[in-house]
Amino acid sequence: MNDDTNFEEPLVKVRRRIEELAAMPDDAAHRREIEKLQVRLERLSREIYGNLNPWQKTLVARHPNRPYMLDYVSALLTDFVELHGDRKFSDDAAIVAGFGSFRGRAVSVVGHQKARDTKEKIRRNFGMARPEGYRKALRVMQLAEKFGRPILSFIDTAGAYPGIDAEERGQAEAIAVNLKEMASFHVPIIVIITGEGGSGGALAIGIGDRVLMLEHSIYSVITPEGCAAILWKDASRKKEAAEALKLTAADLKELDVIDEIVPEPPGGAHADPAAASAAVGEALDRHLQEVIALTAEERRERRYRKFRAIGRFEIAGA
Repeated sequence: MNDDTNFEEPLVKVRRRIEELAAMPDDAAHRREIEKLQVRLERLSREIYGNLNPWQKTLVARHPNRPYMLDYVSALLTDFVELHGDRKFSDDAAIVAGFGSFRGRAVSVVGHQKARDTKEKIRRNFGMARPEGYRKALRVMQLAEKFGRPILSFIDTAGAYPGIDAEERGQAEAIAVNLKEMASFHVPIIVIITGEGGSGGALAIGIGDRVLMLEHSIYSVITPEGCAAILWKDASRKKEAAEALKLTAADLKELDVIDEIVPEPPGGAHADPAAASAAVGEALDRHLQEVIALTAEERRERRYRKFRAIGRFEIAGA
């Protein structure tokens, strides 16, 4: 068994056996066996997921069954109304933006949306936004600033779309404007990385008073494959690149790039989306209440200082 890519295989076998027993006629022996297997499944999940290397965490962050932004919106918000279009070019389905109610509080929500079937993946462009997506997000965030609504931002993208059409329509400028505007907002902004946090595509909606990461998500200037291809002209060295990039939640918490790691259920968020959503909701609510308690100017000043302080370096000998 390839430990790097098939680390979930023991869990798959146990789950399959539980499903087989559940499909059999109900009796005490089957129930006892299922209970034993469920205990074993939780123990294995904790052991395996407690010892993942950075490349394995990358694979988990990309898992096709991992909850996406609209899954969290459905679980955590009520009365959600999505807004479409950037009022300049078109609507970009890779970004979802709108308004809703979170635990009785009116909020605005922006985020990347991936997909699971081929048709929807193409429509969502695999969660890689074009300039109009970031301009749509900005339009909604500006409305949030105008009406005093906190902003919740869900990040899950390999990066901004690098196609020539996106560059022609001002991809870099759209990202830069979002960075500038988000830094200046007075309303609270809570950011959470739920899967992949890739480069400027993530940062374009990632300037917040608090930046959170799910336990098995990643956040990096480039994908491990892209890094390996550039540095060593060999994308197969992606595992080595993942180690060097320090892209895991634990690495980034140690470097003070993020504020908190949100624990995932045993086996990852995809193993229990309801529990993952509950954990995300608790973290968002707690940080939102803390940030709301600050004055508008305090929020803006602390946000500015937070991002100015990111980055560590060592000076080599003269």
